[in-house]
Amino acid sequence: MRPPTDVLAGPVGVDTSAPLARANPVAKLAVAALVAVALVLTTDLVTVTVALACVLLALPFTGVGARGLWRRGWIVVVAAVPAGVVTALLGVDSGATWWAWQVGGTTLLDVTAGSAAAGLAITTRVLAIGLPGVVLLATTDPTDLADALGQVLRLPHRFVLAALAGMRLFGVLAEEWTTLTQARRARGLGGGGRLSRLRTFGSQLFALLVLAVRRATVLSTAMEARGFGAVRERTWARQSRFTGRDWLVVVGGLGVAVVSTAAGVAAGTWRLVLLG
Repeated sequence: MRPPTDVLAGPVGVDTSAPLARANPVAKLAVAALVAVALVLTTDLVTVTVALACVLLALPFTGVGARGLWRRGWIVVVAAVPAGVVTALLGVDSGATWWAWQVGGTTLLDVTAGSAAAGLAITTRVLAIGLPGVVLLATTDPTDLADALGQVLRLPHRFVLAALAGMRLFGVLAEEWTTLTQARRARGLGGGGRLSRLRTFGSQLFALLVLAVRRATVLSTAMEARGFGAVRERTWARQSRFTGRDWLVVVGGLGVAVVSTAAGVAAGTWRLVLLG
C-alpha cells in the first residue's frame, strides 16, 4: 500500500506548452474555485453533468493525457463512486423501485429512480469538482504555485513557503514509506493475512509519522537559522505575472459555472442546496 503522491508530482509527463498548462497558477486556481462554488450550491443532475462535460471538453487544452490524468486523479474516482452508491442505497426514495433487499418483510436497502438519479448526481458532482483541482496540480510546479500565491494574491510569505516545503516533502515521505516497507520485509516482519497486513500498515504509518515530525523539526530549525522569519517584506527569485491570457482562463471558468447553472435553471431542476 502506497500513499497517493502522484497527484503532487508536478508537471511530470505533461505538455507544458498547452494553453491552459501555461496559465498562471492563480488563474487555474480561480477556475477550480468557480466551478466548485457553482456545484456546491446545487446537486441537480443537469447542472453537474453540463459542468463535467465542459471540464472534459477542456482537458485536451491542459496538456494532461488520459494516462497521466488517471495516475493523478484515480483517488477522485475512488471517492466519487462510493459516495454515489451510498446515496443511491440510502437516499430519499421516489419513483419506481429498481431493487430492494428485504429481511422478514422489512426493506433494509433499496434503489429507486429518484435515489439512483441522486447517486449519479453526487458521483458526477465529485468528479466535476475534483478534476479541475487534479489538472491544477498536474500542470503546475509547486514553486510556481508558491510564487503566484505570494506575488499575485499577496498571501503571507511564511504561509506560502511553509506550504511549499510541505508539498516538496510529500514526495520524500513516499520514498521513506518505500524504505520502511523494504526494511520490514528484509527483517521478516508482517504476515500474509488481512489482519496482519492491516496491523503492519498501522505500525508503519506510525513510524512514518515519527519520521515526518523529525524532518519537520530539522527543516524548521534550518529555516529559522537562515533568517526565514526575520523580514516582513521579502524578494522573490522569479516573478509571477498575471497577464491578459490568464484573465481569459478565469473568464472561461466563470463561463463553465454560468452555463452549467443556466442549464439547470432552464431544465427546471436547479435547486439551492440550503433551501432543500
